[in-house]
Amino acid sequence: MIHRQPSSRIRRGFADIAEGQVHFRTAGEGRGGVPLVMLHASPGSAKMLEPLILGLSRNRHVIATDTLGNGDSCAPQAGEKPPIAYFADAHLRALDALGIDAFDLYGTHTGANIACEIAIAHPARVRRLILDGVSLYAPEEQADMLANYAPGVTLDLNGSQLHWIWHFVRDVYLFWPWYRRDAAHRRNLGLPSADELHDKVVEVLKAARTYHIPYNAAFAYDKAARLPLVRTPTLTSCAESDMFAEYFDRVRELIPGSQSLLTSGTGSAEGLSTTVQLFEAFLNCSST
Repeated sequence: MIHRQPSSRIRRGFADIAEGQVHFRTAGEGRGGVPLVMLHASPGSAKMLEPLILGLSRNRHVIATDTLGNGDSCAPQAGEKPPIAYFADAHLRALDALGIDAFDLYGTHTGANIACEIAIAHPARVRRLILDGVSLYAPEEQADMLANYAPGVTLDLNGSQLHWIWHFVRDVYLFWPWYRRDAAHRRNLGLPSADELHDKVVEVLKAARTYHIPYNAAFAYDKAARLPLVRTPTLTSCAESDMFAEYFDRVRELIPGSQSLLTSGTGSAEGLSTTVQLFEAFLNCSST
């Protein structure tokens, strides 16, 4: 048997499932306690979670997978409109392949929807749950998002996909939703660093053919019906700058007995440090 020393750096690997391979990032291997599984937002990959992975892996083993159809994971193979339950099952099969049984679970945006479904379907495996940034669209908003937010990308010899994806990723920071580019929908957020924006664009480019499939599954997910079914000890959180902060009060009321907090996010070193401490306090609590 190989005994791994605890590692503070992020390593990468693949887990085999029926559809192909699920890509993951991991840190803190060899540390004791319950591992933490992290699920990223659309349309990027677990690379977008690296600051949190590093922060939360100081005292535990962290595994962050790329959703099928995102980053370096294989494409989903359940048609053009698979439900969130399909992605939840795929993540669990990847964790099975990695030998991970019980775990704590963090999900943000699309990842929060998948995490919610995992906790509902397999409550015995999920010890504690963090749902970070959850939307709760009215029916007309949901229909608009499904129609306009994440269209399929056509690849052509002129490279128009490169231009479209760059502006798609960038404009989310400037407008909400990104395709309503007028003053009424302008965000007061500003752009991230050039490095961060480039990295996210590259992750979406990798999945240009399939990025929209898990995205639209998240838009179609009926959170109002599913969130009340969560029985795992849950923290509902949201960064104050998150576009989903407007839904925060309604979301937390849908999960019986959940804890809740607004955070300063991970956009600054100070905000990241504070957010990590708050998440650790919840995850380390022994009460249910």
